[in-house]
Amino acid sequence: MTEGADEGLNERAQLLLKALIENYIRDGQPVGSRTLSRDSGLSLSSATIRNVMADLEDLGFVASPHTSAGRIPTDKGYRFFVDTLLKLKPLHHDEIEDIERRLKSDPANGRSLVQTVSQMLSSVTHMAGLVTLPNPNYIALTQIEFIALSENRALAIMVMSNREVQNRVVQLDRFHSPEELRRAANYLNEAFSGRSLPDVRAQLLAQMQETRQHMDALMKDAIQVAQKVFDASPAERVEYVIAGETNLMGFAELSNVDRLRRLFEAFNEKHDILRLLDNCLRADGIQIFIGQESGYRILDDISVVTAPYTVDNQVVGVLGIIGPTRMAYERVIPIVDITAKLLGSALNARK
Repeated sequence: MTEGADEGLNERAQLLLKALIENYIRDGQPVGSRTLSRDSGLSLSSATIRNVMADLEDLGFVASPHTSAGRIPTDKGYRFFVDTLLKLKPLHHDEIEDIERRLKSDPANGRSLVQTVSQMLSSVTHMAGLVTLPNPNYIALTQIEFIALSENRALAIMVMSNREVQNRVVQLDRFHSPEELRRAANYLNEAFSGRSLPDVRAQLLAQMQETRQHMDALMKDAIQVAQKVFDASPAERVEYVIAGETNLMGFAELSNVDRLRRLFEAFNEKHDILRLLDNCLRADGIQIFIGQESGYRILDDISVVTAPYTVDNQVVGVLGIIGPTRMAYERVIPIVDITAKLLGSALNARK
């Protein structure tokens, strides 16, 4: 039995609620009984429809704005709509091909590809597109080189599997000549190329704990230098790229200047958004947060639809759409779902 049935939502009430929400999503205006009579496909009098609307309001599925006789959906109404009444609109083949073409048109590194995807999500939906950068735990080391610097320092240049190049200056215990650093790099490339950064750290730790007499001088030097490099790695954290925030200004319910200012501040400061995305990383499949469901007050008038993307069957990030609660869920959800799958495929192909 559905939640709606538990609360007395019979088929007639569900059809009227569906018609109300679809109208409100399309027009953004409170919906009256005359419109519902026309669009629901039911032969009901206006008085009957008003009675059903009163029941839906008592149950918390709709609300009455003070300025109108019509009604609008609540977060609870949207949730029931999305979970029970919604019929998704699959993307056309040419739309899927267009997404694939955009992904293939960006030959650069993972960060650039993420930027491309966030902009594409924004342009396709006319809302804000958001994509987290791939979790560095699942990015593999392709090659490492060292350049000797002054004062016992060295520059480590690491080429990663997502085509990014990372440079880190490390302080070594003693001076290492260019030849020593070259030999150390050759050893490390042979031992660790193709391994993820957590694997590299674990192997380094294990080898450092081995009996020193089993290591020759080259191994000792190489592992000591590498340990400095990978110990200097920044703490892994979710980072994201967002595009199209200004699209949100076009929705009447979000056009309040103070509300927009606070929302844009949240995008810039990132704390609440990052916590929400971190939850999505640990969840399965499509996640939909409607209004207050996010738990963050700044997002009370916002819906967030996310999907994970994977590399080697491991979730490495999420992408999604941020927009008003009256977004066209039947279209947004398939866009997010397909784009996540295609982004994962693109990243796998670039490994």
